[in-house]
Amino acid sequence: MKKGVSKPSSKKQIFCWALYDWANSSYVLIVVAGFFPLFFKQYWASDLSAEQSTFQLGLANSAASLCIVLLAPLLGSIADAFSLRKRFLFFFTCLGILMCGCLTLVSEGNWQWAIGVYIFASIGFSGGVVFSDSLLVYVATEDKLDVVSALGYGLGYLGGGLLFVLCVWMMQSPHTFLLESSTAAIKLSFSLVAIWWAVFSIPIFLYVNEPESHHQKKDGKRYFFVGYKQLRKTFSEIRRYKVVWIFLLSYWLYIDGVDTIVRMAIDYGLALNLDAGNLIMALLLTQFVSFPAAIGFGYFGKRFGPKLGIQIALLVYIFVVLWAYQIQHTWEFYMLAVMIGLVQGGIQSLSRSLYARIIPVSQSAEFFGFYNMLGKFAAVLGPVMVAWVTLLSGSHRLAMLSIIVLFVSGGLLLMKVDVNKGTIVNET
Repeated sequence: MKKGVSKPSSKKQIFCWALYDWANSSYVLIVVAGFFPLFFKQYWASDLSAEQSTFQLGLANSAASLCIVLLAPLLGSIADAFSLRKRFLFFFTCLGILMCGCLTLVSEGNWQWAIGVYIFASIGFSGGVVFSDSLLVYVATEDKLDVVSALGYGLGYLGGGLLFVLCVWMMQSPHTFLLESSTAAIKLSFSLVAIWWAVFSIPIFLYVNEPESHHQKKDGKRYFFVGYKQLRKTFSEIRRYKVVWIFLLSYWLYIDGVDTIVRMAIDYGLALNLDAGNLIMALLLTQFVSFPAAIGFGYFGKRFGPKLGIQIALLVYIFVVLWAYQIQHTWEFYMLAVMIGLVQGGIQSLSRSLYARIIPVSQSAEFFGFYNMLGKFAAVLGPVMVAWVTLLSGSHRLAMLSIIVLFVSGGLLLMKVDVNKGTIVNET
């Protein structure tokens, strides 16, 4: 059986699915990577030391990820059994949008409230990703997985980048938008992200289909029982899915490094006393480099295989970490931003499409629940590792250097992944 639906999805369904990445990527760029760490350190947690604020930010990212670690596999199995992927997607999307908008209401100095709201917003984002990813196998046939996955990430970088341009403009010239200060501009940006996320999420709910469930709809206890039973079954069949689990362990490690860099880059630059405006502009540059690069990696994966593309990206990330460890000047941060932009979308999109190749279609939500579980569990460990190394050593540079272990170990495990064998096993 080929990955994807029995009848190829229309271009409309493919575009509407990819548009969800356009919608929610604004949250990752503007909130997670950009304004939240900046605003947290300079506005909400201005009374804390640089080391303490980094520690709290790292714990917040880890707490949000841990919740998804605990929820994703079970909810994924329930979604598969009862065709609830879109309903769960709707719930988590609404949670993320609501909490993102609430960041606007948190006043100066209330870093505990900021952390709490941020955690729930991140849970909403991550939970939505689990179920939007699980729909990939229903909108793309196997020969289009790499290109469609890359299209999603490419649109995400473009859409997030366009909104980020507006938000940065507001921050740098608030009076142009009749705002009192840059603080007001950043707060308004959180609301704009929520609105953007809501509006562009509508198409996936209207036009992307999922197959009907074979189970008759029951009450909540029935959902839990069937989901838990399916989860136990998957664990019992772990030997059959050996290739999947080798890849998941590899992904668990290297995506940890990717996510940690995304979440902590601005904080790292601020700790090195680099100009905040330049850091934001470098982050914006990353987005527009990532858009064509992600699309290019999709076609590279289609021709040469996603595994090779991921390995190339890992080599670039290792070089980036080594350079970041000894960075001295702002121009170097810009160069690192360009290099990250060249591979960030590629490693994410090709990881998703490679995984979609080796999993059983009928259990896509459950298996993407495991995929995102391990990815988010990595995001539990990565920020915590950076937080503790920073706190104990007092060196942000050593904390950055520690990330290289994740890329190397993940790359070594990836070498053991036989994509063709995994595809054959899961099609039988």
